[in-house]
Amino acid sequence: MLNPSYALPTLPPPVDLETVPVLKALNRASRALADLKGQARTIPNQGILIDTLALQEAKASSEVENIVTTQDELFQADVFPDEPQSPAAKEVARYRDALRLGHRRLLETQGLIPNSTLIDMFRLLKDRDDGFRTTPGTALKNERSGEVVFVPPQDARQIVGLMTALERFVNEDEASDLDPLIKMALIHHQFESIHPFPDGNGRIGRILNVLYLTRTGLLDIPILYLSRHITRNKSEYYRLLQVVRDDGRWEDWVIYMLDGVADTAVTTLRLVQGIGEQMRTAKHRMRKELPKLYSQELLNNLFRHPYTRIEYVQNELDVTRQTAARYLDILDENDFVDKHKAGKHNYFINTQLVRLLMTVSEES
Repeated sequence: MLNPSYALPTLPPPVDLETVPVLKALNRASRALADLKGQARTIPNQGILIDTLALQEAKASSEVENIVTTQDELFQADVFPDEPQSPAAKEVARYRDALRLGHRRLLETQGLIPNSTLIDMFRLLKDRDDGFRTTPGTALKNERSGEVVFVPPQDARQIVGLMTALERFVNEDEASDLDPLIKMALIHHQFESIHPFPDGNGRIGRILNVLYLTRTGLLDIPILYLSRHITRNKSEYYRLLQVVRDDGRWEDWVIYMLDGVADTAVTTLRLVQGIGEQMRTAKHRMRKELPKLYSQELLNNLFRHPYTRIEYVQNELDVTRQTAARYLDILDENDFVDKHKAGKHNYFINTQLVRLLMTVSEES
């Protein structure tokens, strides 16, 4: 039932957010997240995880908005960015770039997430140069029926005021003694209810989730991606967003988000463990079978780029193009990668890594 009088609350809302069911879900989520954080630290270069997993999150987050593409198309677009791409592949690539931008800004601002970062991510995601909504007319509708279910704030000054208050809540840790995971659930609901941008609010809101977890130290790097959980429980996600607006019942929403953190952390942990095992196996084989070729930088390249190319090896190892091509051909001959051709270009697939990414994503 539409509640047109819903007034966005000052955070935290004046309700009990630490009920027994919430605390049980919080305990599970906290333990799963701690396990993921610890396992991620075993990867020699954590940048590998950001680069490898960011495209997976971009794909899943875009699917929430019915922007669907394939793994192969995404990796091809990543390895050949100057070639023609489908609109969906472009959208997903821009999401990945917006996530990277947000993480870079987090480091530059010493752990702050200002509204300027959100605006710049929106501009990159949607390839436009405006920011918060300035004209009225936005209404959120049920995907199936077309019925209006929620009308977010319409006045431009009110949107700025609400986002300024949300920015303060995000960045002032002493403003609340709530656990950061519960606070993340509140932040996400408030952001989606303000709906500050003309488009892309769901995707920017999901990036904000993982940036906030990184900002609070629950993660070292932004590798927990809730989008897969939301995609597979999409109707429940939208239903619980609206339950808070209609009835002021926060408990089920908070538990939903905590369960999403726990489930996604378990899935991501499997991916990180699998990547780590594959890296150790490849390192052992390369040192034994190709000792003159082995370097940690070359190994990192194969896992940073599931689809790699001569130019990536050339630039990241600071070698000549001829040397980079020779390295990759030797790796292909020894079954470390599989060589493919697209037009005039060669590219090389870390097939085992791609299989791992696809298998875990399909099973999660």
